[in-house]
Amino acid sequence: MDPLVVPVPSLVLLIGPSGSGKSTWAARHFGPYEVVSSDRCRAMIADSEADQSVTPAAFELVRFIAARRLEAGRLAVVDATNVHAAARRHNLDLAAACGVPAVAIVLDLPVERMLANNAGRAGRVVDDEVVRRQRRDLDEALGVLGSEGYAAVHVLDEATIDAVTIERVQEP
Repeated sequence: MDPLVVPVPSLVLLIGPSGSGKSTWAARHFGPYEVVSSDRCRAMIADSEADQSVTPAAFELVRFIAARRLEAGRLAVVDATNVHAAARRHNLDLAAACGVPAVAIVLDLPVERMLANNAGRAGRVVDDEVVRRQRRDLDEALGVLGSEGYAAVHVLDEATIDAVTIERVQEP
């Protein structure tokens, strides 16, 4: 499989339901300071990744950190479900405001694998119905991602998710 080309700087948007392995995958392919996690930002505010009451503030923090990284000419990888168009639009607008491309990386796995991953989490486990709903939302998103304005959309499935590598290309 050819490497996924990621321009630097750029905003990389991870897209996938809870349990799809976004955080684990991101940790294998990107540096710890490059990944801006909504769960981590939620915990920074409320001492818990599970405290949904601070979600709006957590996403303000995600976008703030991502913007500062992009303005510094760095890579910013947004680790959140991003299965809803409105969430993706906020990130696309951020990339445009910073004058950098946005790249979508979709983790498109069967719902059974996501449910198993979710059940095996050490810590916050999401309700199965939430995972199923996010999977349906992802199915809808897959039909429109190509028209949303990304420089590239990469869809990883069970056959490719573990084999893929990242190639960083410095933008002028």
